Amino acid sequence: MSAAFATWARIVHRWPWPVLVGSAVLLALSVLGILSGGALNATDGYTGPTPSRQAEQLIRSELASRQPSGSSFLLLFSDPHLQVSSPAYRAALEAAVARLRTDPRVARLVTPYDLEGAARASLVSRDGHKALVQVVLRESGSAADRAYPQLRAEVRPGPLQVQATGGLALDHAFSTTLESDLHRAEAISLPVTGLLLLVIFASAAAALLPLGVRILTILGGLGGTLLLAHAVDVSLYALNIVTLVGLGVSIDYSLFIVSRFREELGRGAPRSEALATTLATAGRAITFSGVAVAVGLAALLFYQGTFMASMGAAGAMVVLIAVVYALTFLPAALALLGPRVDALGLPRPPGQRRSGGLWAGLAGWVMERPLVALVPSLALLLLTGTPFLGIRLSTGGVDLLPPQSQARQAYRTLSDDFPGQGRTTFSVVVRYPNGSPLEPERVGALYDLSQQIAAIPGVTQVSGPVDPAGRLTRADYQRLYAEPRDRLPEPLQAELRESVGPHIAVLTITSDVPAASDRARQLLQRLRALEVKGAQTLVTGETASDLDAVSYVLARTPPAVGFVIGFTLVVLFLLTGSVALPIKAVLTDLVSISASFGALVWVFQEGHLSRLLNFTPQPIDPAVLVIMFASVFGLSMDYEVLLVSRIQEEQQRTGASAGAVAAGLERSGRLITGAAAIMVAVFVSFGLADIVLIKAIGLGLALAVALDATVVRALVVPSVMRLLGQATWWAPRPLRRLHRWLGTGEVEFRREPLAEGAGR
Repeated sequence: MSAAFATWARIVHRWPWPVLVGSAVLLALSVLGILSGGALNATDGYTGPTPSRQAEQLIRSELASRQPSGSSFLLLFSDPHLQVSSPAYRAALEAAVARLRTDPRVARLVTPYDLEGAARASLVSRDGHKALVQVVLRESGSAADRAYPQLRAEVRPGPLQVQATGGLALDHAFSTTLESDLHRAEAISLPVTGLLLLVIFASAAAALLPLGVRILTILGGLGGTLLLAHAVDVSLYALNIVTLVGLGVSIDYSLFIVSRFREELGRGAPRSEALATTLATAGRAITFSGVAVAVGLAALLFYQGTFMASMGAAGAMVVLIAVVYALTFLPAALALLGPRVDALGLPRPPGQRRSGGLWAGLAGWVMERPLVALVPSLALLLLTGTPFLGIRLSTGGVDLLPPQSQARQAYRTLSDDFPGQGRTTFSVVVRYPNGSPLEPERVGALYDLSQQIAAIPGVTQVSGPVDPAGRLTRADYQRLYAEPRDRLPEPLQAELRESVGPHIAVLTITSDVPAASDRARQLLQRLRALEVKGAQTLVTGETASDLDAVSYVLARTPPAVGFVIGFTLVVLFLLTGSVALPIKAVLTDLVSISASFGALVWVFQEGHLSRLLNFTPQPIDPAVLVIMFASVFGLSMDYEVLLVSRIQEEQQRTGASAGAVAAGLERSGRLITGAAAIMVAVFVSFGLADIVLIKAIGLGLALAVALDATVVRALVVPSVMRLLGQATWWAPRPLRRLHRWLGTGEVEFRREPLAEGAGR
């Protein structure tokens, strides 16, 4: 395989312009994909086949009154002095929504003044100074999303204050915040990475090459993701993962290639041989690394029915695009530049230490005291990971938005100040496969069920076709529903339209416990434990959807983790021919990831640094852990592959195990530090996001990479390899033969140094 990479390098060196033309064609296709891409989904919903989802589908299919209509949003008007009941308030509110009433895109607009009695009271705050207006659109989906900003602009509040919340407003808040987060991250990361590259290379020409690969990679990832949206549902979060991962790996891979090319030129190798050696070593390494990262992100495809699946597909795509450009555009540019890659160099201070000085000293220290380096490092990682033992999982809601978000603030005002809002509701669906739920025996069973539910602590009300708190008895309901529906009193007919279908009856349970609390989850478990003879019972609602989503993710995590670990073991075996090394890599990665998970819980769940980072402490969304695991496990292979392949190269050249580890650490340490600094800068720029999910992923990845590049690669990995000695490269004889037959191993470099400047 190394020979194949060297051959490709010679082809690129001989015909660089056709390769650059091919890159230009890929760029044109990327731009075309961006311009003609499909619409993205702004929500982070979980739509997998869960019990709560099944209950929702039954309700929508059998109850005409609950059929989904057009999308909607709420307007919350307020005035600290005027009462909603006053003529002045009414006149101001009606004037504010006058244009919406006549807009053909609005199907229905409901103000408190359009209703009477309890219905009106539900749209007026307890203090009488706030009023709700519901705006229902004729359209839904992307058409409603496009119309919302225009409709919101039609509101003329006059003397009143107005905020928007509800479905469309919250979706718009998420999409616009995600977009601003993305632009902010790009604006911060570009100059920072450019400056770091300039410091690392001390050459403007060399620093510009990774930035070029970065631009090509991001455009390719965005174009591919938007084209994918024509075929499948793609989350808006996918654009963030494309930028976050694409920025990191494209810079890393370019850094490895350019650094090795400059090193070979510095040895005096001719331009063609320098390029051949570069691709046979660094090029081969980034290919294995890219496959490992892409596979790690592809593990998100195990989570079909969640927004993570599209993030996995987009992330894997952008990683492979980064590898393609690093093996085509970048070597073609290097072939044309040759020694001019060092052009526009920065002045170096006199007497500057050689680049490997610090790392040479560290390598020597680790080789002499491997246990002293290993034990405290592992203790630090394990201690950092201890908060993970107290993790609480819950899917993110409105609190994922920043505290200053208008839609979030209005949502909280709605929950806190309006009667009937802020309560936790459960819908218990009783499904009879055959026949009507209103048969006398079944009506009796529904009555008994409602009595059982009403007796559960925390339940404040049970409503539906039977009322356990009403004056009618079990027998009364059985006699009543034996009559044809059209002979029943109109209020009862209206209730049946809301709660009884051809095969289902729905009981709505109201509770005063918070939806995300442990008490709500315990109440849900008790509701799900209830049984009705001859019927299937299902429960839905906010708590049920949340718990089902967490369970859905956790159920798919073991095969996803097994897939990532198994494929990583295979990739590292193909790279090194060793069995011990891949196992060591997996174990150290798991310890490193547990440390970053612990820090995540400490910050985002326990609330440390919440004021500084501008977020509300909350349970951890399982998606954060899954995305971080998939990303970190792949990204850590960057440094594992770079370090181990360099150590293996030295091992084959010298045959000395300890010396090879020290030399490999010395020669790759500075590069790993520089690459990690750039990737940390990229991830921290996403850690400044306003959306908590992106903030958590960005900061979690930044910490994970920092730990991986310093504690793990600089101390844990070399000390373990020093302790293992020659056993590091052990593999059973059949696997060694398989590795030689596959030809994926490292070539032997037994070269003598060339004269300085020869062959340039």
